[in-house]
Amino acid sequence: KGANVKGYFEWLLLDNFEWADGYTVRFGIVYVDYKNRLRRYLKDSAKWFNKVLH
Repeated sequence: KGANVKGYFEWLLLDNFEWADGYTVRFGIVYVDYKNRLRRYLKDSAKWFNKVLH
């Protein structure tokens, strides 16, 4: 029957600075291009999350 899921929490919206790893690890559902004027791109996880919400 599956799990009785009552909610879902995303860890981060945007990639950010991690104290131990700097900008090398990315946890957000939106990719931030630090070398190109901080442009943002939706990751596949953001597209999946959008489908879940709608």
